[in-house]
This record gives sequence, structure tokens and C-alpha cells, in this order.
Amino acid sequence: MILSGQVRVNGRVVTELGTKADAATDRIEAAGRVVKGQERRVYLVLNKPPEIVSAMADPEGRKTLKNCLRGFPERVYPVGNLEYTASGLVFLTNDGDLAAEMLRHWGELEQVYFVKVKGMLTLEELERLGKEIGVRMKTVRQPDATRRRAANYWYEVRMRDTRKEEMRNVLFREGHPVEKMKRVGLGPLTVEGVAEGRYKILREGEVVEVRKRMKERKERKERKERKERKERKERKERKERKERGKEKTREKI
Repeated sequence: MILSGQVRVNGRVVTELGTKADAATDRIEAAGRVVKGQERRVYLVLNKPPEIVSAMADPEGRKTLKNCLRGFPERVYPVGNLEYTASGLVFLTNDGDLAAEMLRHWGELEQVYFVKVKGMLTLEELERLGKEIGVRMKTVRQPDATRRRAANYWYEVRMRDTRKEEMRNVLFREGHPVEKMKRVGLGPLTVEGVAEGRYKILREGEVVEVRKRMKERKERKERKERKERKERKERKERKERKERGKEKTREKI
């Protein structure tokens, strides 16, 4: 095909065997058809502003993550969701395998939020409410505090995604409704150093760490399932032995 002049690279006919081309960056045509190379895998951490939909399109016409990615060449998609009113870390990628793996373990991924509540919580309340909700809560340096004491305080909350609604309900019941939420951590990822409305491309080492964390989650889940199956089997065997023992006793009688 090359010798017959049917191959073009960036518009130029190639007739020499062994000519090198990069399918990721060069336009390669063979017999009039464009040869598509493997899509480059990209991984982003975006610092979502509040009142932005965590999707690439919205049927109601609201601003989406696409507004923060103008000019970015690759097509990427968010993994998981971040509430419309919340701000902070959103992970985006075009790596479908990694995205699927993260979503399978989404409820187990630790997420770190800065949460602003009405009023101030005491240390005793932080410990008591944290235990009730199933999260870890602690005080943080108040970003908007002046010389006067702040009226409403920010706290760091480490939790699983399934605890979010419970946290809102409990804090509302206690008279400290949630006013603002910002996700600053997701598994090994952090939004530190990324300005609101901007994004950063993850380095290879950061992506490796995400994969490693997912692998550990998967192995931990499999170990737990094996242990549960073993315990169920042992309980069943004990029950069967007990029933056989009862039958023998009745036969003797």
C-alpha cells in the first residue's frame, strides 16, 4: 500500500518503507481513510465553583463542567457527582476502566470536605456528632475570620459518600444547618493548589496512586467476601452437626 502511494502522513504521500509516524499526533490516511490512533488517556482534577452542574451537559441550560474546560482538546467525563451548590474537587478522565473501578468502590472512597455550619460546634459536639454520623470532624483555620469571632464556622469532615445526607440531617437537628460544602480530597487526590474554576492534569505518579488505591479497595473487598463466605459455611456446618446430634439423641430415646 505504501509503495503504491496510497498512504499519506499530514497530507504528504509516503512511498518509503519504514517511514515513522505518530498516530497520536500525525494525521495518517490509508487508501483515503483516516487511521485513528489510540486516544491519549488524560486525568484531571478540577476545582468546581458552586452552582455548576457536575456533568458535561445540562437539560436545564445551567453552567456545567464544560464551561471550566474550554479549549481542552480531549473529551473527558466526571467520575461520581458533586452537588450543584457545593464546590471543590471533581475528578475527570477518558479512561473508562479506571472510572468504572472507582464508581464500583465509590461508597468506600474516603472524601474530605470543608463544611461551614451555622454557629460554632464545641469539641464535645464534634466528637459526639462525629460518632453518631459515622464521620471524623475537626476544627480548621477559619478562612474568612477577621479580628472578630466568626459567626459561622468551617470544619473538616472525613467521610464516605453515603454519610453526607445523614450529616446534613443531624446538624440541622442540632441547630447547626450546613451552609456551604467544599470537597478538598477524594481518595489520594487533593484540590490543593488548584484555583476555583481551574484544573490541573495529573502526573503519572498521581494516577498510579489512584490505581493502587483502587486495587487495595478491591482486594480488601474480596478478602471480606471470602471471610463472610467462610463464616457462613462454618455456621451452616455447625447447624447441620447440631441437627444430626439431635436426631441421634431422639433415636436413642
